[in-house]
Amino acid sequence: MLAIIGGTGLTKLPGLNINHRQVIRTPYGEPSGALMFGDLDGHKVVFLARHGYGHTIPPHLVNYRANIWALHSQGVTHVASVATVGGIHADMNPGRLAVPDQIIDYTHGRETTFFVPGEQTVTHIDFTWPYCQEMRERCVSALQRAHEDFKDGGTYAAVQGPRLETKAEIDRLACDGADMVGMTGMPEAALAREIGLCYAAIAVSANWAAGRGDSAGGISSDAIEANLAAVMGRVRAVLKNLACMDYGDEAVPPVPGGVCSA
Repeated sequence: MLAIIGGTGLTKLPGLNINHRQVIRTPYGEPSGALMFGDLDGHKVVFLARHGYGHTIPPHLVNYRANIWALHSQGVTHVASVATVGGIHADMNPGRLAVPDQIIDYTHGRETTFFVPGEQTVTHIDFTWPYCQEMRERCVSALQRAHEDFKDGGTYAAVQGPRLETKAEIDRLACDGADMVGMTGMPEAALAREIGLCYAAIAVSANWAAGRGDSAGGISSDAIEANLAAVMGRVRAVLKNLACMDYGDEAVPPVPGGVCSA
């Protein structure tokens, strides 16, 4: 089963026909909200708003362990994370979509693992390639079907937030090889790997990062909101194409006029 985790700009998923909502109790506390079970153009998906359905949870306080555990507990096998980012590389202009293939983690103080000392043996997961290649390929295919001009690959810098970065910090991230910067990529990706979910991200560039492009003198929150409003319709089209794919679920009759063409 496919789950979609919505980030900033995607606290609801228009077009999702909700069958039921389920509050999940986890060993790690409360998830960001109830899981929304339904179908998107006739195809089963589960939706979760990472920041809560009122966008009230800042990135450093998201209960990533509870979110990932809750999805896994309900039979989810594949996860598409929609993540808003600031563009660092020249080809990550506002409105551009990307499917990153690498992460650099600059976060701190977050609960980063399911392997609790004293309860489980020490486990070192392989994180050479932090995103599931199968899910990345599905995301790439969905973007191609939606006729998107997107970046295939790139390094996501996960920072603490909730404040935006300084110009010097962005310069440092660029020197480290980062193409985009966001606040929620970690530990979400690592937790998905630990628990066995096939996870990938679709990054949505909402603005130039600090000191880049029209953010050279500062970053406008109004501009971010306007950019997200303009791009989210395209993101929803990509997600519909993603939902069309086979995830091993019981078949749901497609809705006539859907976007499930090969």
